[in-house]
Amino acid sequence: MDGSAPLVLWGYGAYGCPYDGDFSSVRFSLVDRGVTCAVAHVRGGGDLGRYWYEAGKLLNKKNSFTDFIACAKKLAEDKYSNPKRMAVYGASAGGLLVGAVMNMVGDTYFSTVVARVPFVDTLSTMLDTSLPLTVIEQEEWGHPEEQEYFEYILSYSPYDNVSDEQQYPHLLLKGGLNDPRVSYWEPAKLCARLRLHPRAPLRTLVLHTNMGAGHFGASGRYEELKEDALEFFFLLKHLGVPPPVPPPDTDTAAAPTSPSSSPPS
Repeated sequence: MDGSAPLVLWGYGAYGCPYDGDFSSVRFSLVDRGVTCAVAHVRGGGDLGRYWYEAGKLLNKKNSFTDFIACAKKLAEDKYSNPKRMAVYGASAGGLLVGAVMNMVGDTYFSTVVARVPFVDTLSTMLDTSLPLTVIEQEEWGHPEEQEYFEYILSYSPYDNVSDEQQYPHLLLKGGLNDPRVSYWEPAKLCARLRLHPRAPLRTLVLHTNMGAGHFGASGRYEELKEDALEFFFLLKHLGVPPPVPPPDTDTAAAPTSPSSSPPS
């Protein structure tokens, strides 16, 4: 390993859910092109038990972000990849994770971010009790009508912490119009804010809203694969992975020719 390989780092870190490094057939589209796949087991997940979960929720939430940064930094130090060829991926609460980390370190440790149905307007959502999940989510994030939780959530909510001084990575934001968990306007608001960033022309910023999907993306096998293909195309393009060389077309290969006869004397 010399640090030149492209790499994608996945993360989630919420609700005590372990993030197993299980088999994924679709990721072989990346692996077959030389991409390394890694999973960060940050606090807030359940990978090391209950205490690991509680160390990354409520007023400890920022531990999830610093853990994720430490994982990206370690992968570069150990020559699995380098910041220019590393990408990070998060969905839902994992989108909050990569969004907060992006505000904290910009493109210092990775060049590309994919955030799928990301929970990035955290404070506004937690203040809006008309939304279906806000009240029950207070056990995970806190009740922002209490000043301590308001100030803490405000300090990391991705939408509220975009900085004009930060150099942001390439970013793909994805939402679903019918998503009851993370409203479609959350990635849209973050995209609109980043488009006003003074360095916006230096990076690719894409918002993709699926007009017929919910929180878990499009239904149906092939529609789901199309969503994966969009994300993988974005990752491969910005990680500098060249497109595969097509095999030769045997149908149009030149037929063997017989030796030409000598011209008549």
